[in-house]
Amino acid sequence: MQKVRVLIVDDHHQARERMRAILDEDSLFEIVAEAPNGLNAIQKTEQILPDLILMAVDKCRADDLDATRAIKLKFPFVKIVWITAADDITHFFEALKNGAQGYLVKHYSAETWLEYLRAIVLDDEPMPREFAARILNSFFYAGDSRDDDTPLTPREKELLCLVADGLANRDIAEKLIISEHTVKNHLKNILQKLHLDNRVQLARYAFERGYCYA
Repeated sequence: MQKVRVLIVDDHHQARERMRAILDEDSLFEIVAEAPNGLNAIQKTEQILPDLILMAVDKCRADDLDATRAIKLKFPFVKIVWITAADDITHFFEALKNGAQGYLVKHYSAETWLEYLRAIVLDDEPMPREFAARILNSFFYAGDSRDDDTPLTPREKELLCLVADGLANRDIAEKLIISEHTVKNHLKNILQKLHLDNRVQLARYAFERGYCYA
């Protein structure tokens, strides 16, 4: 499997070292560069074109938000995950609003980091259940709040809920009695219809519209 080339962005050397130590535990990830701030991150991205950027973000620093938007505008294929100090679900939606694919909290375990990042960069990796639960708990929708204008078919909605529940493609295929290839095709169609990038955003979409419940 081709390695995921990672750029780490944080103004603290020790924080960058911790992120490096976590990613070194998984051979999928290869750290190709580090940057101390958003402006330098833009320059590094232009030079090396990483697959994934881990960007420490403080919403009080405008350059962090500007860097995220600038990178996604010029290099939409580069995935960005915000790294924050506070466990606040609003960071998740703020990240998506600014073009990032998600967020991680610094004090999360290395296992959670790696599971989440795999879910971001690989199509067939499930999103960690704790993230699905955290997103779900941030909404309070009743059953009649569902969006009847959704472009998804009933089958696609069913598959969407299984993704949001943290199931991998293989498990979804077994549950729906279809092939993994069919699951991947469904997911591709769903992402295209909803103009979303990954399974994390699919989970948010599902919970936000009341399709899935814990």
